[in-house]
Amino acid sequence: MHVSDLAWIVLFLPLAAAVVITLFTQGHDRRSAGLSIGAVAVSFLASLVLFAEFKDAGQAAVPPVTWLSVGGLTVELGLQLDPLSLLMLLVVTGVGGAIHIYSCGYMRGERGFGRYFACLSLFTFAMLGIVLANNFVLLFICWELVGLSSYLLIGFWYDRPSAAEACKKAFLTNRLGDFGFLLGIILIWGLLGSVKFAEVQAALSRNPQALGALASLAGLLIFCGAMGKSAQFPLHVWLPDAMEGPTPVSALIHAATMVAAGVYMLCRIFFLFAVPPAWPDALAWLRGFSALEAIAWIGGVTALLSALIAVQQNDIKRILAYSTLSQLGYMVMAVGLGGPTPALFHLATHAFFKALLFLGAGSVIIALHHEQDIWKMGGLTRRMPTTFWTFLAGTLALCGLPPFSGFYSKDAILAQAAERNPALFALGVLVAALTTFYMFRLVFVAFLGPARSDAAGHAQESQPVMTVPLRLLALFSLIGGLIGIEQFVGRSFPAGQEAPTGTLVQAVVAPFARAPLAALGGLGAAAIGLVAAFGLYAKAAADPLPRKLGALARWMRDRFYFDELYAATVVRAQDTVALVADWWDRWIIAGLIVRGTHGTTELVGRTLRLVQTGNVQTYAFLFAAGVVFVLYFYFRR
Repeated sequence: MHVSDLAWIVLFLPLAAAVVITLFTQGHDRRSAGLSIGAVAVSFLASLVLFAEFKDAGQAAVPPVTWLSVGGLTVELGLQLDPLSLLMLLVVTGVGGAIHIYSCGYMRGERGFGRYFACLSLFTFAMLGIVLANNFVLLFICWELVGLSSYLLIGFWYDRPSAAEACKKAFLTNRLGDFGFLLGIILIWGLLGSVKFAEVQAALSRNPQALGALASLAGLLIFCGAMGKSAQFPLHVWLPDAMEGPTPVSALIHAATMVAAGVYMLCRIFFLFAVPPAWPDALAWLRGFSALEAIAWIGGVTALLSALIAVQQNDIKRILAYSTLSQLGYMVMAVGLGGPTPALFHLATHAFFKALLFLGAGSVIIALHHEQDIWKMGGLTRRMPTTFWTFLAGTLALCGLPPFSGFYSKDAILAQAAERNPALFALGVLVAALTTFYMFRLVFVAFLGPARSDAAGHAQESQPVMTVPLRLLALFSLIGGLIGIEQFVGRSFPAGQEAPTGTLVQAVVAPFARAPLAALGGLGAAAIGLVAAFGLYAKAAADPLPRKLGALARWMRDRFYFDELYAATVVRAQDTVALVADWWDRWIIAGLIVRGTHGTTELVGRTLRLVQTGNVQTYAFLFAAGVVFVLYFYFRR
């Protein structure tokens, strides 16, 4: 057995756990949790071995298995080990493993405990499949499995109408993006004759015009998949509603896995977007406008829109959900600006501090008996010190304050924007200010000041099974920007980052030497947001912004009415088409055509049956009448 074969174990062990739990141990909570946690733990250890073995190899070959061969299409079960997949293996299994352990405490006593861990293992398998896939078909299969398992996890409490609606909304919204994704895959296969990443990249390297006039269209169709999974405008509406699932599920979806899949996929096939832009004659007016420009602006708009909405949310999980949307916008903007390395760097650090923030929020929610309104919290600093300090560490990382990890990854994105698109740089700085504002609004209201409810006044720190993962994630939220992630990932792309040289102090201050405008702009924005949040919320008993902003605050609180807009247009149009189709099916197809044909045939049959009397005289009379009828027409002619 070669070391690279460990990749198969990493991939299939969580699937085996999901199958065993589903078939044999659903009724045994401890066994189900043990199987699921054990599978992800072994996958994490195997990922560490793979990382140690191949981190300097550039790329390792894993012998593929031919799964399907039809005509000119050959689909292999092939895995890819390179810096991108090695990093994501550690992130998915490491952060995912911490969430698995945390779930033991959070979900204790829940009905369906075994089902929860089975779905969690299925989700982990599907995400690992996306990370390791070396071709579009395997990627798409695992892509859809992520959608299915997220549907099951978001709707875990299926007896709640809100959870049932949320999981359907997530599933259907993702199907819209996935339809474009599938069309893009078919288009690439039709033009290049292969679905393997390496072969497609080689074909485009030999001939950048191989996709012809459909190059930009193919890139945008592929991007549709990322718009759905990574919840980019205008398909962003499903992600906040995904908060209806258990908090560990929110951490899993919003941190290292589902929403990261879109960004990871864009970086994995970035070679597709690097070809010269080209459009068919029907879209000649778009010539000169590349797919990357569209991606960058969609990411920027998503980042700004989500940050504005987060400013007026009062549900602790929804604030973090819109924060995730905003940070995903940063990552997609980085890809559109031609920088997959900063995007992946921010993806990795975001996995640490966003998982930490969601698990910290879950600790608060459990302590307050499932209360999620921040205006019914307060005074938790003394009662839940571990949760507070770790949550604060995640907040500082998210706001981009040094030496926390978010500062370095966000600075890489802002530095790139400052160099290539000043307008997006200004937008990114504005989003940084808004991020600090709404996150410290959350900290000041939820943790500081007096207790605003009886539950907050009697809150107690969570049990160690929940606080130990918080401490581990807080550590990586602190050091994640200084452990060489950017340099490691950058080796997979042209003009990648060189290995850092110098002392730790030089690494800490490197952003100021590399791009002082971006570093100072990001820090200045964070300072403005912190001062504004302190002035408005440090001693606030109620939210002062609605009185100051009026209608704008109401629009932000109501999420700019996107759900209402879609209900009035898309949903109403769909309902209208469904009603017309139902009427047509009921009255024309089933009524006039099916039942009409059946009724006419039956009537003719009943009429003909009347002449079948069995009486010889009647038959003789009819025979004579027929002869007379024939003779009459014959002699008349």
